Amino acid sequence: MLGLIILGILLISGAYKMLRARKGGGSAGKRRWASRADGLAAVALGFAPAERLDTDNGSPLAPADTAALDAVRAGDWQAGAAWADAAGQNWDERIRRVRELAERAAEDDAWLLAWRAARPQDPTAAAVHADASVLVAWNVRGSLTAKHTTQEQFRNFHRLIAASQEAMHEAQRLADPADPVPYMLEQPVAMALGYSHERYGQLWAEIVKRDPKVLAAHTGALQYWCRKWRGSHEEAEAFAQRSAAAGEPGELLALLPLYAYLEYEMSESELDPSVYYKRPEIVAATDAALADVAAADPADRRVARVRHMLAWNLYWQDRHPEAVEQFRAVDGYIGATPWTYSADAKARYVQARDFSVRRAVTQK
Repeated sequence: MLGLIILGILLISGAYKMLRARKGGGSAGKRRWASRADGLAAVALGFAPAERLDTDNGSPLAPADTAALDAVRAGDWQAGAAWADAAGQNWDERIRRVRELAERAAEDDAWLLAWRAARPQDPTAAAVHADASVLVAWNVRGSLTAKHTTQEQFRNFHRLIAASQEAMHEAQRLADPADPVPYMLEQPVAMALGYSHERYGQLWAEIVKRDPKVLAAHTGALQYWCRKWRGSHEEAEAFAQRSAAAGEPGELLALLPLYAYLEYEMSESELDPSVYYKRPEIVAATDAALADVAAADPADRRVARVRHMLAWNLYWQDRHPEAVEQFRAVDGYIGATPWTYSADAKARYVQARDFSVRRAVTQK
């Protein structure tokens, strides 16, 4: 989700070229290539072959999701409105649905324009419009590095991002006072426009006073505090630790340190992941995330986000049977971090999965 924004993050941070050159992890001499035999072993045990992996979604869409999004593509904005509003006050689910609709609107907004004309004060329509405007801005900027992006593209990008900020503020005015989603949608704008720490703190305060434990809000804030945007490794890790400490078992905020450690690893080209991920604090964070998943509602679709990261960490920690459990739970759907942080998400996923499966089999 929001893949173009993620790509933009990598481009602006100067990380894309590094990611193209890197694994799986580390320098060429430290790579762990999965062999053809590893791949055959994985498929024989019921794992999906590479050609059947879904790189757009991190977990399966529910039938109701598919039906609503198909209806929207056909121009039925009422179906999209009802689907988004059915999320109620599950804010993680509401922002997911708003963003799914925004992605469609960024491609073709005729149905959204009809919705806004019919219900000009509809807070959901305003939120979808605001988020779609961010995606349109990134589309205009393009996906090339800064030196291959024209000044006109940059000018139009900043003009559109500024307009999206106005759309965010409109969505915030129209929203239910309890709804943090329109403020969460402003987080990528804060990064693009370079909000100061003080100004971002004001935005964050608006989010947490409505709900202090929305996972999507915390993962968005972590991006702001990363060195590649407006913070540092130390600030990102400190924020992640605070978020995790505030979570109760099953609330899945233990994901935050895993993201922070990944961000550090991806930014340090000379670091050896097979050593780094075995640091005691990262092993402890991995165990905490395992406990968080065990306590969570199995039907909570956010669990898949944590499982993807657990599979990655457990792979590098040589905990292959445990890694295979996570790969088994998410297999088939790989549109998620850490796989999407690679120029070839499918290759990264297959390498780690197949290697883990083969080693888990030989360890029995």
